Order: sequence, then C-alpha cells, then structure tokens
Amino acid sequence: MPGETARISREDATAAMVTKARRRGQARAQTWTGNLTVGRVKKFQTQIYQHYRAHKRAMPWRQTHNPYHILVSEIMLQQTPVERVLGKYGEFLARFPDFDSLAEATWPEVLAVWQGLGYNRRALALKRLAQAVVEDWGGALPRNAEDLRSLPGIGPATAGALLAFAFQQPMAFIETNIRRVFLHFFFAGQEGVTDREILPLVAETLDRERVRDWYYALMDYGAELKRSFLNPNRRSAHYARQSSFSGSNREVRSLILKTLIEKPSLPYKELARAVGLSPTRTRAALEQLLAEGFVVREGDSLRLAPRV
Repeated sequence: MPGETARISREDATAAMVTKARRRGQARAQTWTGNLTVGRVKKFQTQIYQHYRAHKRAMPWRQTHNPYHILVSEIMLQQTPVERVLGKYGEFLARFPDFDSLAEATWPEVLAVWQGLGYNRRALALKRLAQAVVEDWGGALPRNAEDLRSLPGIGPATAGALLAFAFQQPMAFIETNIRRVFLHFFFAGQEGVTDREILPLVAETLDRERVRDWYYALMDYGAELKRSFLNPNRRSAHYARQSSFSGSNREVRSLILKTLIEKPSLPYKELARAVGLSPTRTRAALEQLLAEGFVVREGDSLRLAPRV
C-alpha cells in the first residue's frame, strides 16, 4: 500500500542515516587513534599536567583512598555541581561513616541528610547499594567493573571512576569534564561526536602510572574549558540541556519530601497546604512518590517510608 511503502522508505532512510553517522564516527576515531604517536600523547599529557600543577582544585574526596568515601562523592557528583557537594559530603560521612551505618539507617534519616543535593533517587540507590555491599560482598566494595555495575546507581562512568580513584586501576571512562577536554583537543569544529568515538582516545592517552592524578587533571582542565570557552559538550551527540528545577515536577517532589521530613505525618490536605502548590500538582507528584515507595499511606495520613 502507498502509505506502508512511504513508511518503510522513511524507516530505510533513517536507518541509512544512522549507519552513515556511525561509520563517520568510527572513521574519525580510527583516524585519531592511528595518528596518536608517543610524542603526541606526551605533548597532550604535558599540557594537561601543566594546567593541573597551576590550577589544581582542592577537594576532600581527593585526599582519601577509602572506597566508601570515594563512592559517596561519586554518587553525589552525578548531576550536581561540585560546590553543592562540598557542602554536604562531610556532613553525610559524619552521619554515615561506613557501609554498615548507611545500610542500617532508615530512609527518613538518609533523606534528611541528603536534602539540598536533589535527585533523591541517588540517595535511595546509595542506601540500597550499601545494603547490597553488606549483604553480598562482606562490607567491601567489589574491585571489577562488572560487579560494580551490578550494584544500584552505578553505571559505566561511575564504575570507571571508582576503579581509578579507589583502586588505581587504569580503566578508561568518560564523564562530563573528560568529554569536554577530548572534544576540545581532538574534535574541534565537529558536531554530533559520540562517546564511542572518544573512549578509544581516553584509553590511548591514559597515564597508567598516575591514574588518579591524570583523571583529576583532565577534570580540572575540563572545568576550566567550560568557564573559558563555549561549552565543547554542546557538540556531543549526548548533549542535553538540563531542564529548569524551578516550577518542575522535581521541585514539587522535593517540596513534598522536605515537608514530610519536617512534619513526619500529615493528612493530604495539610500536606498540600504546607507544600504551597495546587492540589492537582501536589497530588500528581505525590502519586509518583507513593508508587516508587518513597512515601507511604498510614490511614488518612502520609509519611516517609521507614524502609526502602
């Protein structure tokens, strides 16, 4: 049929475009890795380290080799600026100094300390991760990528960072500042660059003798690039501008949770008044929180789930 034929033609055209883009990306990556002589790698590393020596950022999680402390920082730093994490990192570790204390804590206790960091699912994932480490790994964070990625809240980038920073294993990984550096140096003027293209370059240029320092140096250089240039990450195929928090569903959810921390049990009407938004908006966000297990009903009242 004509409509079916047109649909298939569009699908074929889309598939052809995707294949073409993939091949173009593979060709770009192969060109760079093929031209990465020892001299070029050394020059690149020297420039990154020179900046690092002059502009190294002081952060408490860089002063420790404790896997749990490094894990906490990595989860906190997901989608959250360094400045906000600096204000919470020490407080969180003072309250939950190890996997055991976090695993045993109630959800309201964890959430109360997490307030101000946003993306509360990360706090839930971190608590569940602590429980899994205690129950399944004898209280010690596993030391290989596959096992790490089996834990809640840990994807490829976080697993790579943990291996590098906690165990000094030379694992290639990409996070936002690292991506920015490689786009700036190796893909100037190119659009739609994928992480698949960048990752071989990260592996080829990795300083395997100084893994921690090298990644810290890359991240500090990337942070400077964001301040000094039009953000190179806009040329990444994975770039997406973060939506505004103000007025968003995330803000409503956050207000509900904050209210229930301060007033542990409230009927719905009182909760809606305390949140200060329309009942319709409050109810929609509340239903999500109930479905996810963050909040529970007890009779006519609502409260934070004691355990998640």
